[in-house]
Amino acid sequence: MTSSTPAAVQPRAEWTGQIGFIVSAIGSAVGLGNIWRFPGVAYENGGGAFLIPYIVALLTAGIPILFLDYAIGHRFRGSAPLALRRLAGKLGEGIGWFQVMICVFIAIYYTAVLAWAASYFVFSFSMPWGDDATGFFVGEYLKLSDAPFTMEFVPGVLIPLVLMWIITLIVLGAGVVNGVQRLNMIAMPLLVIGFLVLVVRALMLPGAAEGLNALFTPDFAALADPGVWVAAYSQIFFSLSVAFGIMMTYASYRKRRSNMTTPGLVVAFANSSFEILAGIGVFATLGFFAYQQGIAVSELEGLTGVGLAFMTFPAIVAEMPGGPFFGALFFGSLTLAALTSLISILEVVFAGVIDKFGISRKTAAYGLGGVLAVVSVLLFGTTSGLIALDTIDNWANNIGIVASAVVMTITVLWIRRAGRELSGHLSALSTFKVGRIWLFLVSVLGPVVLGYMLIATVVSLIAEPYEGYDPGYLLVVGWGSVLLMIVGSIVLTALPWKFEPDRFTPWPPLDASGRSASPGSVSHRAADAAQTEGGAR
Repeated sequence: MTSSTPAAVQPRAEWTGQIGFIVSAIGSAVGLGNIWRFPGVAYENGGGAFLIPYIVALLTAGIPILFLDYAIGHRFRGSAPLALRRLAGKLGEGIGWFQVMICVFIAIYYTAVLAWAASYFVFSFSMPWGDDATGFFVGEYLKLSDAPFTMEFVPGVLIPLVLMWIITLIVLGAGVVNGVQRLNMIAMPLLVIGFLVLVVRALMLPGAAEGLNALFTPDFAALADPGVWVAAYSQIFFSLSVAFGIMMTYASYRKRRSNMTTPGLVVAFANSSFEILAGIGVFATLGFFAYQQGIAVSELEGLTGVGLAFMTFPAIVAEMPGGPFFGALFFGSLTLAALTSLISILEVVFAGVIDKFGISRKTAAYGLGGVLAVVSVLLFGTTSGLIALDTIDNWANNIGIVASAVVMTITVLWIRRAGRELSGHLSALSTFKVGRIWLFLVSVLGPVVLGYMLIATVVSLIAEPYEGYDPGYLLVVGWGSVLLMIVGSIVLTALPWKFEPDRFTPWPPLDASGRSASPGSVSHRAADAAQTEGGAR
């Protein structure tokens, strides 16, 4: 092979087995949204009745699109840009790089929240917020400025932010098995045990029953509101980590003869189970807080997101018996959940760069990762970090990820018409078969629902400034973030590959109807040989 000819794609890392993959995928799915978003969303959208649209959304969008990610990543054995290029050419590659760019933006602010959670884990033992948790968080801890952007660094935020980046990049630099899988195999059991203890403790508090009644008492009239159904699909969609490269990348590390759909069901239902568990723990605790103040749960403020985690919960911890222990459990759980999710987000970025440019994992982790860390510190280690975080988070998730899902499903299933091929791939390797129903869900229902969500979100953001922020600031930071994602994806697609991305034979081979030849057939053996020669095993 001459020096001008691209080499074959490098051999791909693989999980040690199904358990390593499942635990790592659950580690990605179970994140901040499970703990601080689901309980509040459920409470505000019909309480117990919200479980109906939630389950419908899980079965009709969450699991089907999760399977789509698995099928693409596993069949085409690559990061999001590589797998989608092999499936849908340069258009597919561009979508893959857009997903990588989404992960870049999410990673730089997600690490800041991880740093806050780690800081509050330490704070739990002394509870420095006293009787003013909100004032402590925005004043003494973040030192929040009214200016949209400052270069005034906050040491209490900067130091843990740098430490979290160091830990994260060391884990990713160690590799898929020795780093990502090993961390998840340790962190996830600790997270589950710690959170179970927290929930049991919360249920023993006075007022816990009132909190659970507030969460689970059904308001069936809410089911007539389209917004409730959109909220359910939104929650499922974001909490499962689908359509922005994570599950596609993780599936590409599975061995070729791997059951894909059954582990997908395990991941999906484990994620939803943790969300419901989080709802029980959070609202039992909120019931205690309302009881202590002599008010109803409905009168409490700060029931979702940053407010719940860093304002409401510290105030609760200060009032309850054994507060330091309870606080350590909560913020320790938040830290572990954020860390495992951040690892998966950055893995999408590094895997894409490693595949395209042929650099080593350590170069990607410490070189590119170091650049991202610097950007993260400049934006979120300062007194203006909270506003920037809130803005970028809203646009990256509600515009970026949803747009990615709509464009990807249309490209793969309508333009490329790869539905039968992907369905056949999943069914050929898995015990749980997929067919026409799955194809309808991912090619028709999914794009329609997600398209509606995207249009509604865009209209809402144009009609009214998000959170009352300055429209000019939102234009630059919010819409500007999406523009940078698009420009970045175009530039990265245009750059040449270090290796030959198309020298690849999907396995197992399928006929025109999407059926697989028998594992011992000549076509299977030929595909195995092609895989070996192409270096794509």
